[in-house]
Amino acid sequence: MDVLQAQLAADPTLAQRMSAIERHTAHMVANSAVNRANAVVTIPVVVHVVYNTAAQNVTQAQIDAQLRVLNEDFAKTNADASLVPSLFTSVASGTNVQFVLAKRTPTGAATTGVVRRSTKTRSFSSNDFVKYTSRGGSDAWPSDQYLNLWLCNLGNGLLGYAQFPGGAAATDGVVCLFSSVPGGTASNYNKGRTATHEVGHWLNLRHIWGDASCGNDLVSDTPTQQTSNGGCPAFPKVTCGNQGDMSMNYMDYTYDACMYMFSAGQSSRMDALFAAGGSRASLNTSLGGTAPRAALATMGAAPKVAMYPNPASNVLNLTMPRTEVATTWNVSVYDLRGHEMKQAAYNGQGQVNVAQLPKGLYQITLSNGEQTLRQRFEKQ
Repeated sequence: MDVLQAQLAADPTLAQRMSAIERHTAHMVANSAVNRANAVVTIPVVVHVVYNTAAQNVTQAQIDAQLRVLNEDFAKTNADASLVPSLFTSVASGTNVQFVLAKRTPTGAATTGVVRRSTKTRSFSSNDFVKYTSRGGSDAWPSDQYLNLWLCNLGNGLLGYAQFPGGAAATDGVVCLFSSVPGGTASNYNKGRTATHEVGHWLNLRHIWGDASCGNDLVSDTPTQQTSNGGCPAFPKVTCGNQGDMSMNYMDYTYDACMYMFSAGQSSRMDALFAAGGSRASLNTSLGGTAPRAALATMGAAPKVAMYPNPASNVLNLTMPRTEVATTWNVSVYDLRGHEMKQAAYNGQGQVNVAQLPKGLYQITLSNGEQTLRQRFEKQ
């Protein structure tokens, strides 16, 4: 919120843009019939690792774990979702947002989705210097196509900060303390939930207490509460006449181990961003998470199965290894969360009907009892 106040002071037009976003959000939430379908939007993520020491140079394994935590938390597949108190189980909800490391740069080249920058800056603050190469950080990728996630050393006890929708493109994204990723050294804050919290802000969620005494977080199914909660409060902690604070909500300030839910109302606020006219709707059609075709053709050791066309609209053709018969293969299609897409039918002759699949990225699995092959394709 300190960052927001500074941005509002520096840019008088920001308040107007954010007001327009709120009007659109309120309209979409109130008119569910015109809201977008519950299709999952998969957001390409570019991780900027800005490090001054070797310890700050977050490993690929930790980055992968952070993406896994984000996907589990936003899909409500996190193991600790079972800890939600019975008072809130009816509103605890997954969202329609998932994340994948970018596979294509803004210029169309193949990428791992990770940018590493050595810096002379020992620690950063919330002044956004980490978002500019010229100031010791790393320049943002286009915010209409990617989520920028900066991992760096933050000073003054800061765990992270985010920019709400409507802000400047050059600074759009999320900044997290490097040691807050899973397996990091930030005691009580090293399970990756700092990123979950900050990405929540990036997706237009406010703090659960509304940043005021018994404030308003603009969500109808979260109880009004006095202020932020820290640590691991026992439930129920009754404030503001509620039946108990929703302290386990990702948008409170509790320890990572004690936050494990979004509400359905929060999910609806996120959905509004991706509906027609939403401020992040362009991410629906981003190709940042799709590898360039040349990279798809050469990924790994020479693929044994060729797929075309890719992207596919109606039929995905498979060219099986010459030594095999096509009918010996079992073929299944899954979304990126691992759910089997039964509407994608294999005809046993090298063709998969994908016409009924929603647009997006999918994984196809082929097995002949001796080996299993997995490749990705895009439905357009």
